[in-house]
Amino acid sequence: MAEHDLSLREAARRGLAGRCPRCGQGALFAGFLKVAPRCDHCGQDFSFADAADGPAFFVMSFAGFVVVAAALVVEIVYQPPYWLHALLWIPLILAMTLLPLRPVKGLLIALQFHHKAAEGRLAGGDRP
Repeated sequence: MAEHDLSLREAARRGLAGRCPRCGQGALFAGFLKVAPRCDHCGQDFSFADAADGPAFFVMSFAGFVVVAAALVVEIVYQPPYWLHALLWIPLILAMTLLPLRPVKGLLIALQFHHKAAEGRLAGGDRP
């Protein structure tokens, strides 16, 4: 087995931690969501990484479901004023969307590495 072949669990753990999916030592990110050009430990090129809108979609879907459900329950049970709704749900939605965004992006990039995902290509050249 090659050095960079790793289990799905290990790839997921490295991605969630924001580490290089190959060596697990170097940083995957150069900023909050900006992917580093390459691993500073093993030199793995991260140009293959294209999570696109996947992380934002998954995080917003989960957070939206939780916050809307909670807001509806609170509204039906307690009927608080609108300012209390704002006080409760704005910080919660910010926390539930911003905090998991980086780990989810790292996870999707690590899964791309694990499954050797690449841009689709036609087998017969340029013809459809």
